[in-house]
Amino acid sequence: MAKLSVSETTTFRWSFEEDVRNYAAAGIPAIGVWRQKLSDCQEAEAIRLLQEHGLEVSHLFWAGGFTGSDGRSFRESLEDAKQALRLAKRLGASCLVVYSGTRAGHTYNHARQLVRDAFKELVPLAESLDLCVALEPMHPAFAGKCTFLTTLEETLMVLDMIGSPRAKMVFDTYHLGLFDRIVERIGELAPRVALVQLGDTRTTPTIDGNRCRLGEGILPLADIVAAFVSAGYDGYYDVELWGEEFSEADYPALLGHAKESFDRLVVARSQAQAANPPDLDG
Repeated sequence: MAKLSVSETTTFRWSFEEDVRNYAAAGIPAIGVWRQKLSDCQEAEAIRLLQEHGLEVSHLFWAGGFTGSDGRSFRESLEDAKQALRLAKRLGASCLVVYSGTRAGHTYNHARQLVRDAFKELVPLAESLDLCVALEPMHPAFAGKCTFLTTLEETLMVLDMIGSPRAKMVFDTYHLGLFDRIVERIGELAPRVALVQLGDTRTTPTIDGNRCRLGEGILPLADIVAAFVSAGYDGYYDVELWGEEFSEADYPALLGHAKESFDRLVVARSQAQAANPPDLDG
């Protein structure tokens, strides 16, 4: 059954410890763990807190940068990703989110080969740990420092090059929700999606990540979620909200709104489909 998760970027000002306590208190069942916040907490203590508060971990983010765009060598980025996979397993996460890195002077073909080569080593480890490695494409306006994967076609091409069921993608509505015919394509995409992230925006995405609360923007969230439900996606829906609008946000109220939005967008549709399954004989 699909579950609600909230990414730690949503509550940017809180520490990892505050996130765990407050998410649990708000009735949020799962958390998207940000390595940057986790690094300020002892790993054993973090695991203890998660278990004590009954929080599941939807995903760990992020690793990658295999093109060298962040100043690390290919081998350094790959070893870091392997460490992140092992950490994801210890936390009980279901997947590790990966950013490819930008082109960094490479041709697109070479950049794709670097990602493929990295996954050749990551996939066997993910298999042994029973995890998925999830590439995240981003809207071109925002992708500058993170990834050269800015379209579905590019992302699917790389996944086809990797050729493993352990290699999937992140579907972030903020980045992909305004693409042409996106709702029509979800049936095709759903089996290749490890994580759905829910974000909204009042304008086209920008370099500043101009997100808004779910349902207050221009994205067809209801249609997107309905398509995922119809396609049988039953993974996590992770709410990721950040940007200038949330710099001084009331985080408890934001968590409450996220939970209400999940109930409206996901739970109600899932229950309706269960009560009225499609007529396969029709």
